[in-house]
Amino acid sequence: MKYYFFSLFVCFFLNVNAQTIADSSSVFKINNQEYLEMRGANVMLAHDFYPESHQGGVGLIQNGIRVATNGDLRLEPTPGQWQPVPKVSERKVDLETQEISVHMEYPDPSKDRTGFNPIIYPKLNLGYTLKVKPFGKSFKIIVDLDAPLPEEWVGKVGMNIELFPGYLFGKSYYMDDNFGLFNRQANGPGYIDADKEYQITPMAIGRELVVVPEDSKQTLSIKNLNGGNLELIDGRAKHSNGWFVVRSIVPAGVTKNAIEWLITPNVEENFTYSPVVQVSQVGYHSQQSKIAVIETDKNDIINKQVKLLRVNNKGGFTQILSETPKEWGDFLRYNYYQFDFSEITEPGMYVVNYGDYTTNPFQINDNVFKRDVWQPTLEYFLPVQMCHMRVNDRYKVWHGRCHIDDARMAPTNHNHFDGYKQGSETLTKYQSGEHVPGINVGGWHDAGDYDLRVESQASTVRGLSHIYEIFKVDYDNTNIDQKTKTVEMLQPDGKADMLQQIEHGALSIVGGYKSMGRFYRGIIVPHKRQYILLGDAVSHSDNEIYSNTNNPTDLDVKAIEIGEKGAPDDRWVFTEENPYRELNAAAGLAAAARVLKDFNAELAADCLKIAEEIWEITKTENQLIKTSLAVELLKTTNNQKYAQFLIDNTDAIIGKIERTGWVVGPVLNLVNDKNFTNKVRTSVKEYLIQVKELEKKTPYGMPYEPNIWGAGWGIQNFGVQQYFLHTSFPDIFPNTYMLNAMNFVLGVHPGVNISSFASGVGSKSLTQAYGINRGENSFIPGGIGSGTALIRPDFPELLEWPFLWQQTEYVLGGGTTDYIFLILAADQLFNKK
Repeated sequence: MKYYFFSLFVCFFLNVNAQTIADSSSVFKINNQEYLEMRGANVMLAHDFYPESHQGGVGLIQNGIRVATNGDLRLEPTPGQWQPVPKVSERKVDLETQEISVHMEYPDPSKDRTGFNPIIYPKLNLGYTLKVKPFGKSFKIIVDLDAPLPEEWVGKVGMNIELFPGYLFGKSYYMDDNFGLFNRQANGPGYIDADKEYQITPMAIGRELVVVPEDSKQTLSIKNLNGGNLELIDGRAKHSNGWFVVRSIVPAGVTKNAIEWLITPNVEENFTYSPVVQVSQVGYHSQQSKIAVIETDKNDIINKQVKLLRVNNKGGFTQILSETPKEWGDFLRYNYYQFDFSEITEPGMYVVNYGDYTTNPFQINDNVFKRDVWQPTLEYFLPVQMCHMRVNDRYKVWHGRCHIDDARMAPTNHNHFDGYKQGSETLTKYQSGEHVPGINVGGWHDAGDYDLRVESQASTVRGLSHIYEIFKVDYDNTNIDQKTKTVEMLQPDGKADMLQQIEHGALSIVGGYKSMGRFYRGIIVPHKRQYILLGDAVSHSDNEIYSNTNNPTDLDVKAIEIGEKGAPDDRWVFTEENPYRELNAAAGLAAAARVLKDFNAELAADCLKIAEEIWEITKTENQLIKTSLAVELLKTTNNQKYAQFLIDNTDAIIGKIERTGWVVGPVLNLVNDKNFTNKVRTSVKEYLIQVKELEKKTPYGMPYEPNIWGAGWGIQNFGVQQYFLHTSFPDIFPNTYMLNAMNFVLGVHPGVNISSFASGVGSKSLTQAYGINRGENSFIPGGIGSGTALIRPDFPELLEWPFLWQQTEYVLGGGTTDYIFLILAADQLFNKK
């Protein structure tokens, strides 16, 4: 009888305790990551610091997806990229009152007319405290002003929060008793405000907005508790990359509770993130390690059987393996398992199944990297990015023969809005505003903004040069004619595309150097109206040289916008004194000199002459930054003075072996110094210990530190470095890290979106990306996006959306060439003859 009552008590206690745990997870509370958490919803405040790209202020994750961000006071109804953002102070967390707060203020001195992207702030000093507080299954956003708004700013300052459009198209909303749909395009009517700016009429005005009431997983309520109205505004009407904005105006004469919103995200009962299986979207070589990563909710304690299924050639599946996956542990906000099916070598198409999740099909095949993997980058992406050319693609013209009027010398003492800065001198014989000849040839548009940065041009040239000489890539599927400045895609011309692309990049760098006596820093349009172009690059300018050298900063914007002939629309060329960039640009030319000598001997000679001149004239206290150029010149000339430089700087080189080991490894035989070799080998062994320790921190088999920008490009570069470490020191470094880096880019990465970062590559890839055609919600085959980003502190995200540069932007340089290199390297390692 005692045992019966004791058992009854234990059961009662366990049930009560379980109910308490369930209740505690069904209301918002502050967790140890300093954000509000309820099972199925999270509210972050000031964890992110990137409001210009929709990461900042108050953010909301609902049922596993980020639905809202940038909850903050803003000075415009629908802010854009170069508009004022507040200075953010330290976040404060009060566990007793369950309040998270941060003090903010306008202006931010670090951005006001200064910095990489300078912003022009108005004459407004505004301090305030932004707070979030739990309210059961809801939360409040509260704003306390330090002082009432100045009279002239009443009606202009408002509380904004942005809703992600990609989840809302075709769905409904209610604003009080009014209702409507979220349309795919921004529709009028609009009006011109008192500042002569275009504004869109709000979609709806009222006290309470309910978003997507028809789908409980997305239903979200926002209520203004202060008696004022909310406005629902389509931010895309003002900026193509805008989101839907919910806004309420800060009232006059108030400080305490100037803004008070109640937000209620509907969550699924006992929400559990559905498992995701991450595999290479391309597949695996038969001899390659094959490890699928399974990402699960931390509340998901059921470890299901994972199955490898072979796709039958007549339809259906055959089960090949079935086992319990190995638990790896916690990373970010998820729990991870691994499924190793490396033993399977039979060629064919396969899928991995775990519970209700089945991957896209992938192949196991010795020829997996031979076709459709690296080629799109060479035959689509690089041709599309080529500047000063007309690029034809069968029935389509990607862009016309652009920027033939390049370029005018940039004005002195000028801080450009996209990171270029001209000093007090032009550093050349050309004066500000004067036309600089010889640079209207070659080069690639960098990213989606059409500029030519010397570092991206040179690193592309260097990367392609390494690829050509190591892997002997004579692939030809593009016709490139430098005389007519015309590209015909999918039209072979009997010349290796790789060599033609190296030539194209070298023409730009060499042309600039020969004209100015130095490298350009960059070439870019002078006005934002040109910079934000979505479309044909030939529309940037009238392709006629503007010869007036007076008042170079007087852009005559109206003439530019209406396309008036003779407008000062020519791009500006910037110069700088930067030994690091100059030495690395020269390294690119030194590499090009080797591979171009039998293709374009005159250009190759120019490349080598310039590289050697830079070596002689560039002075720096940090000798380490000359290492890459020393290596490239040693390989190109076999002049032992470059080997002696490496020997003389042995201590500096081994002191930064994580940066230099892969660079000097391939030339140890040319240096031919036993002491140098031994010291490098010893340091490389020590570096391997560091890599192994970092590897243990993630389930992806290599060092990976998630950041607000996608880490794809850095991981690709790490993979390339690992190739050189493995091939230079095969007894020390395995090929494992290189292959894991490649798999990461091809789909084995965190988050629900398991796309290959290389557009058009694999069974699922980025098909909305930040390229020149992002305005069409499209992509360029072979472009490589930056990839999965971190919504701080712990949410990995890769949205199907073309306007987030920190997730899907394409770039030149290593972001392009490292990808091609990795794929060809994997094929070489596994298919050695």
